[in-house]
Amino acid sequence: MESSYTYLTTEELAQRIKYDCRTIRQQLKDSVLIEGTHYIKPFGRRKILFLWEAVEKEMLKATHGTISIPMANGGYSHG
Repeated sequence: MESSYTYLTTEELAQRIKYDCRTIRQQLKDSVLIEGTHYIKPFGRRKILFLWEAVEKEMLKATHGTISIPMANGGYSHG
């Protein structure tokens, strides 16, 4: 079975989810968005490509769970 993914650059992802590129790189990447699940570094290079379907699934999962309040240090308070 062949899988098809939509690969997005940080800039393209930022446009889709209405977040600043810096927020994605500094606060979401490696805390909410995990390498190998939500993004890849093709060919072992620095360039990052986000997997839209995995990111979208993560966003929808977060809306159905408990309330999370973003903290100034980048963490979340689960209330």
